[in-house]
Amino acid sequence: MNYAMVAPVHRAMGSDPRVEFYFTASEAPGRATVILREAGADARIISPRRASLMRFDAYIAADLLWLALPRGTRRVQMFHGVAGKYAHDYDRPTTSMRQWHRHFFVNQRRLRNFIEAGAIEADGASARLIGMPKVDCLVDGSLNRDAAVAALGLDPSRPTVLYAPTWSAASSINLLGMEFIERLVAGPWNTVVKLHDRLRDERPFYSGGLDWGSRVAPALQGPHAVLASGANICPCLAAADVMITDHSSAGFEYLLLDRPLVRVHVPELLEQSNTNGEYVDLLREASTSVTDTTSILAAVEQSLANPRHLSATRLAVANDLFYRPGTATERAVDELYALMELERPAVGASRVERTVAA
Repeated sequence: MNYAMVAPVHRAMGSDPRVEFYFTASEAPGRATVILREAGADARIISPRRASLMRFDAYIAADLLWLALPRGTRRVQMFHGVAGKYAHDYDRPTTSMRQWHRHFFVNQRRLRNFIEAGAIEADGASARLIGMPKVDCLVDGSLNRDAAVAALGLDPSRPTVLYAPTWSAASSINLLGMEFIERLVAGPWNTVVKLHDRLRDERPFYSGGLDWGSRVAPALQGPHAVLASGANICPCLAAADVMITDHSSAGFEYLLLDRPLVRVHVPELLEQSNTNGEYVDLLREASTSVTDTTSILAAVEQSLANPRHLSATRLAVANDLFYRPGTATERAVDELYALMELERPAVGASRVERTVAA
């Protein structure tokens, strides 16, 4: 999932022969090949130990876990969500964030929160208002609804409903259970379930101690249901006519498409994840809030019947949380080249001059 945040930048810069990308996994390095499989078969995947012995010009991370790299490496924080969860770390930090040379902020709101919390200086050199490169594809025309549905092996002529719960022992999937999945699949629509990576992790803190991938897969074997694979949820968002989530960044990302969102309200999840109340209010205003299976299914039916309901609010929240969507990758790439003191690629460049760790 963290690679999905960096992937558009990797694609944009990967063809420049002057730049080499290396990848590592700070957490679970033994699973790095699986975690980074979408970086491509020829991706240079190295261990954290090896990375610590190499010299890099830039280090990109989408999480607060970061490597101790040799002096001179410029550290870039791209973040990986906009939901305001774990606010003391990601939205209003209680500790300094000055160890990063650049912060690629997704929106003005988080930039303002960092400054107000004292995590960075208002007149410092680190802050850059970039947007989220991952979601450029939702608004730049590169994803088509019918093609995305067909790519999932489903019938584009049927409405498509996406259920994408966040990770947590208090996730909505733990609250609703398999009965909800089975009733959702029984509806007159395509059903797509996209699990957060952590819901496949059997450690109690992440998933409640269950591998939800193994549990839900048997219920999603019919011609109109699928358990989506892959780290990047954007193709699933493009396919969906209605999305069901609890409190997730993906739910906010879906607002960029201006399609109906159904929000499962789980107070325990918001408390456990220390979610900034600003974002709880924003998602509630832009969605239909429900608490149980029956109300979820009713909200899906109503959403399909009246997809324009709450449209103005959805767009207002999306514009608040995503800075100039569709062009974020360009700004991120410009900033990385500038940070490495390297001109954007000239035709015919052939010498490796800069290396990037991600």
